[in-house]
Amino acid sequence: METIHKIGRRKTAVARVYLKDGKGDITINKKNLNDYFTTAPLQYKVNQALMLTGNEENFDINVSVYGGGITGQAEAVRLAISRAMCEIDAENRLTLKPEGLLTRDPRMVERKKFGQKKARKKFQFSKR
Repeated sequence: METIHKIGRRKTAVARVYLKDGKGDITINKKNLNDYFTTAPLQYKVNQALMLTGNEENFDINVSVYGGGITGQAEAVRLAISRAMCEIDAENRLTLKPEGLLTRDPRMVERKKFGQKKARKKFQFSKR
């Protein structure tokens, strides 16, 4: 099997996933998964697509991720891995789609408006 390349995005985080046959190693920015994402919920998010399709031990995954915070990066990696699982086997789409793992989350930070302190917050108003 040749290497499969997929991209996932979340907020400002972009993850590039390279998936090939192997024994289940996940490397993120040249670090082990447990060293890069130290908390259990983030590790679960990254492994979620693999667990649902039953492919935890079948593929070696090399990830390059940048931008955003750690939660956005973990969700970007999850989307990219989900897309790769669908390319491997079309049947995986039926298990991943109901879980919402193939949907790109469109929510972004609202821009700051001029004449205001932040996007919604205003400067303090003084009547007198």
